[in-house]
Amino acid sequence: MNLGGDLPAVVKDRLRQELEAALRRLLQGFGDEGPVPEFALEVPRNPDHGDFACNAAMLLSKRLGKPPRDLAEALAAELGDAGGLVVAAEVAGPGFLNLRLASDRWQDLLGQILRAGDAFGSGDTLAGRRVQVEFVSANPTGPLTLGHGRQAVIGDCLARLLAAQGAEVVREYYFNNGGRQMRILGESVKARYLEQLGRPAEFPEDGYQGEYIAQIAAALREREGDAWLDEPGDGRFREEAEREIFGWIRRSLDELGIHFDVYFNEHSLYAEGKNDEVLALLRERDLVYDAEGAVWLRATALGLDRDRVLVRGTGEPTYLLPDIAYHREKFGRGFDAIIDVQGADHFAQFPFVQKAVGALGFDADAVELVMHQFVTLTSGGEQVKQSTRKATYVTVDELLGDVGPDVFRFFMIQRKSDGHLDFDLDLAKETDWKKNPAYYVQYAHVRTHGIERKAQEKGLAMPGADDVEASRLELPEEVELLKKLGEFPELVERAAEAREPHHVAFYLRELAGLWNPYVQDGTRHRVLSDDPGLTAARLGLALAVRIVLRRGLALLGLSAPERM
Repeated sequence: MNLGGDLPAVVKDRLRQELEAALRRLLQGFGDEGPVPEFALEVPRNPDHGDFACNAAMLLSKRLGKPPRDLAEALAAELGDAGGLVVAAEVAGPGFLNLRLASDRWQDLLGQILRAGDAFGSGDTLAGRRVQVEFVSANPTGPLTLGHGRQAVIGDCLARLLAAQGAEVVREYYFNNGGRQMRILGESVKARYLEQLGRPAEFPEDGYQGEYIAQIAAALREREGDAWLDEPGDGRFREEAEREIFGWIRRSLDELGIHFDVYFNEHSLYAEGKNDEVLALLRERDLVYDAEGAVWLRATALGLDRDRVLVRGTGEPTYLLPDIAYHREKFGRGFDAIIDVQGADHFAQFPFVQKAVGALGFDADAVELVMHQFVTLTSGGEQVKQSTRKATYVTVDELLGDVGPDVFRFFMIQRKSDGHLDFDLDLAKETDWKKNPAYYVQYAHVRTHGIERKAQEKGLAMPGADDVEASRLELPEEVELLKKLGEFPELVERAAEAREPHHVAFYLRELAGLWNPYVQDGTRHRVLSDDPGLTAARLGLALAVRIVLRRGLALLGLSAPERM
């Protein structure tokens, strides 16, 4: 149920009830006493197709032996005006019934939004549920890449959506500071340290080559002189590099407005024997065997296509073993849902983790993967070549310096996460609000404040819900705006349920696309006029648009400026 936004749900529920009653009458006319089918009632993409589309006639066609369009016509006749709710019912396509509601149903929504204020769009569908969202979790081996930046925004927006539906959300960062990559990091820093001291140095074959490695080494040389000559790379060099780089990561996330409730240290799984515990439990279930000098997960017994190594012949665990142990720890903390936001390179690993925790007695379906594809950067119509191995990539910090956190976040969230994202740097740097989609949405919010400032100059205050005669909003474009506002609570609920925050960005662009032209036409849509009733209604509309834009921008982690 949508708190603070009951009217859209109430209207849809009542329409569904009227349709169910009409369908029962229709079935009885055919001598069919069976149940009413589970039909869909959706908002058409094209507003010309009405407010809602129903597919019930197509579901009944085979059952009743009648063409779906004929059944849709019969259903429209049975439905009538649905007690004053429906003003038009039209058959479309293969047998859809497109329904248009009376304008006053949408006008009534204005008071609901004004009364609810910032609660409009919140819901309780996840009330009482504890949800963990793990995201970013970048190894502290270098500055955040654009892929990490996209994941950071997706994870944070998803957490905001889940919280808006009443969930208790825990944002978690898995701090991976163990394994081969960290050893190579330490050895890379030591090699640069020795070079700067004029000493012989062998750079690791797969070492980290970025300028930041030399910067860390230079700081150590200045602070320690040659006192660390005999220190191993996988010791204080690694620790110093880890501390410095993770500090950069934290600052980048802070600038994006992203904060974590928990930083889980991978090393604790080793130190506390959690990896060994998982290995023993899997052995008890005959899901582990030894072969070729390694320890294997018998994943084929769990329905997967191949087995996977858990511990290499060197005795070092692969990433799979601590991942399984980590997810076991998550369940131990009482989460109802565990959401991993990860890049496409983790897609192959996830089923093994999920099946393994299921074999340990946990609900495997409670573990979800939200996967995102990679990010490419284009400028001047050409792709900016990047290589993480050579450290010739654009970092999150660099891009934030170019476009700022609001634009960065909007561009990273405006595409579906499992689709490739082409970050158009030229468009992101565009300061014209008509061209930059982030500014286009924010400027729509700004305009509501501009209207209020003009009203104040005339001695008018923004109206309350009881001061607005919403029936004065009778222009088609005003009703269309009210319909779009009415979609917001269900949109938020749907985006949270589907784990797809990009829907909010789409919605905001659509709402701004209705509001900006409305305000631009200062003649037909003049807000402040000599008609007090119409003025109050249009001021109320401006306030309702502000409320929804502000709520939507907050769900995406963007600011809602009053001036630009």
